[in-house]
Amino acid sequence: MKKTITLLFTLVVGYAQAQNADSVTIRKIYNEALSNGKSYEWLRHLTKQIGPRLSGSEGAQKAVDWTKQVMEKEGFDRVFLQDVMVPHWVRGAKEVAYIQNGKQKTTVPIAALGGSVATGPKGVEAGVIEVTSFPELRALGADKVKGKIVFYNRPMDPTKINTFEAYGGAVDQRANGATEAAKLGAVGAIVRSMNPLHDDYPHVGGMRYATGVPLIPTAAISTNAADLLSKSLKENPNLTFYFKQSCETLPDAKSYNVVGEIKGSEKPDEIIVVGGHLDSWDLAEGAQDDGAGCMQSIEVLRLFKALGIKPKRTIRAVMFMNEENGLRGGVQYADLAKKNNEKHMAAVESDAGGFTPRGFGIVGTPEQRAKVMPWKPLLAPYGLLEIGAGGGGADIGPLAQSGTVLFGFRPDSQRYFDYHHTAIDNFEVVSQRELELGAASMASLIYLLDQYGL
Repeated sequence: MKKTITLLFTLVVGYAQAQNADSVTIRKIYNEALSNGKSYEWLRHLTKQIGPRLSGSEGAQKAVDWTKQVMEKEGFDRVFLQDVMVPHWVRGAKEVAYIQNGKQKTTVPIAALGGSVATGPKGVEAGVIEVTSFPELRALGADKVKGKIVFYNRPMDPTKINTFEAYGGAVDQRANGATEAAKLGAVGAIVRSMNPLHDDYPHVGGMRYATGVPLIPTAAISTNAADLLSKSLKENPNLTFYFKQSCETLPDAKSYNVVGEIKGSEKPDEIIVVGGHLDSWDLAEGAQDDGAGCMQSIEVLRLFKALGIKPKRTIRAVMFMNEENGLRGGVQYADLAKKNNEKHMAAVESDAGGFTPRGFGIVGTPEQRAKVMPWKPLLAPYGLLEIGAGGGGADIGPLAQSGTVLFGFRPDSQRYFDYHHTAIDNFEVVSQRELELGAASMASLIYLLDQYGL
């Protein structure tokens, strides 16, 4: 009995000592990020000196070259590129749209959705059918839809506290709206922007065409324009809508994932990934989506080096290419990992903006999630209270097939969709302190993952 008590006492003391040592290290991580962090100035260069980075563009290639140089300058153990062929869609001339209501013509903000075809040089003008769902559209039938422009006007649900849930409840209109409209003979589709605010900024994003269905042009209109069009239709169901866009899809282009790593000292064959996507939409600088996540990921490795933390496992920062309109970088990374027989223990992605950290979503087994729960007291003092089952991230998603546990960084979601995929997603909307807190939060989680595994 005495031996059992002694053993339990030793275990409890040992656990307390480990917790204290971890607490001290995590405090050092935050101190370094908030006092000497580089993520904000890196983001300034990425956004102001390089700017928009849509896959296949000159900006995307400049971002590849520059982030590789940054990681080499920081002295990471290995920095390399992974080839990936990506879609190359270009917007062309600025889009034009207006509502023709009797003799009154009202210009409205519009932007082609990524992957859409052009309208042709004369544009498209037709009557409008307003719907809020695909079942509602199908119930109308081809007789009412043929020759018309379908207007999808389902807003993001404002009662959802997590705005990503609201986004998920509305985004099918953007992704598949053109296909569903074309099946019934529509000549075009316009979509209410994925935005909880009422403003004049169209929110773009990717769309896709189904095989065997006519390709019709599709675009997003601002939420204010959507409200105006809906109100005008109630007053005059016979009004017409005109829009013109000149976008086109060019042959696939060669691009790259950019990878930097610190080799593990004890288990170098076990890899922990931290990353974001380097590409962005073409209307703005891609600061929140996802320049912030990329710069935070590089900062994680810098923090380890600056503090002399020698990880047991290999830590990789990955700048994924082509999340916005194809996800080919994430797929290619997972394919190469499988081909090279690499063991990825965990992957962390930051693709929800550089806002105040709230926690991490975990994609893994209940047992793996349970392994993380004892770390909550270490992370709670830094506001990381939302830790549990949840999403990981689009780019790291393909790694789940090989058993990798996925972690999605969760910042506060309230302002993200104010800027997401718009012309105002620029450097000025990012808070330096919030960005640095996020980098420290990710580094702290990765420190614990490296120390204790899953």
